[in-house]
Amino acid sequence: MTDLSLLLEATGAVAGVGGLGYAKVRAPRVYWSLVGLPVTWGRFSFTYRSTMDVCGLTVQPSRLRAFVARNIARREVLPVPPKVRRVRGTSTGLRVTLRLPAGLEPADLSAASERLRHAWGVHSVTVAETRPGYVELRMTGYDVLRQVRMPHCPRLDGLAVPVALREDGTAYVRDYRKVPMALTLGANNSGKSVYQRNLIKGLARLPVALVGIDCKRGVEQSAYAPRLSALAITPDDSASLLDVLVAEMEARFDLLSRHGVSDMWELPERLRPVPVVVLVDEVAELFLISSRKDEERRERIVTALIRLAQMARAVGIYLEVCGQRFGSELGKGATMLRAQLTGRVVHRVNDKQTAEMGLADVAPDAVVAASLIPAERPGTAVAADTSGGWAKIRTPHTSRDEAKAVCREFAHLVPDLPFLDPYRPHVPVDALAPGPSLVKPLPVTE
Repeated sequence: MTDLSLLLEATGAVAGVGGLGYAKVRAPRVYWSLVGLPVTWGRFSFTYRSTMDVCGLTVQPSRLRAFVARNIARREVLPVPPKVRRVRGTSTGLRVTLRLPAGLEPADLSAASERLRHAWGVHSVTVAETRPGYVELRMTGYDVLRQVRMPHCPRLDGLAVPVALREDGTAYVRDYRKVPMALTLGANNSGKSVYQRNLIKGLARLPVALVGIDCKRGVEQSAYAPRLSALAITPDDSASLLDVLVAEMEARFDLLSRHGVSDMWELPERLRPVPVVVLVDEVAELFLISSRKDEERRERIVTALIRLAQMARAVGIYLEVCGQRFGSELGKGATMLRAQLTGRVVHRVNDKQTAEMGLADVAPDAVVAASLIPAERPGTAVAADTSGGWAKIRTPHTSRDEAKAVCREFAHLVPDLPFLDPYRPHVPVDALAPGPSLVKPLPVTE
């Protein structure tokens, strides 16, 4: 009987260990919640002060504190680490709120993030400033980008769309009010199209006008025609469409001037024009010319794009530019346009120079990370902006049919913009999902 009991206990222990090993690979969230979180929390609690000390993240105490410790408490005067204000576990990691002592800044902790990651045995450590003097250490217990599961996002205000998952387990949100113009780069099969599908899938639900420019004869964006207000599939049509958008931009500036405001969002809602998002696929096709007679068209396109990128934010016209490479080799105006596209998303690239084109001028530290994205991780990218901050992200897989279905479902949200009617793509009646009749929002002028 004793032997049988011993055998059952041993079998149960082996099964438990095997189950945890299986969960670690197949269900990392479950493994983290059962094993990883309590172990990491304990390791952090017991080693926090010593880890901060060896990582150079402590400061000398104030004179008053040193005097009290030495003369009243009769104990050794120790360096002061950031004070832990809050520790909370999540399904993907650990969040620690720290109060920084005088002499430390968030950049000091960011520089030591790799040392902290190894000290506490987690997959990654990122630092986010929450308010002056406070930072949040976001520890991720496992590689959340291996199997992308978007977290629950509360309803976002304005023109914000969650499109990808960050390395720290939070959602990467494309907010056009904060970053109005953006550039997405990446090699073939790197995930650029999937990123755009997620973007269109989110924008289709919002009260905005979507304008597509796809010089690959519309092979990508024609699927979204039910939700598009305009679509150009050739360089000639693109030049004409961009001229119309520039004219609309000038008309909207006249509207702002008449009402004495400098931004569209300061207008009363009944007078506010409909926001317009311009989605440019393979921007290089707009710059390349095959003969001398194409030079005039190219100049029109480049001038219009630069004018929109420089000024259109205030009147609610936003650019989302996509391509494989975007450097000075495209010709005059390319570098000037790129400088106006403040948001950057760089997927896997074929050479380091392409990563530098997208990131070197806004987040130089991110160039190496973008250059090391593996081919077996499509959808993985580095996202940055002019603030200098950057993060590794991965887009959840969205098929073309899924994005197409969402565009059909929300086709009734296409706004009534007469200046775009000549470029409205033809949509067969049977391609529209059943639903309410087309909504006719207020016109863009008084």
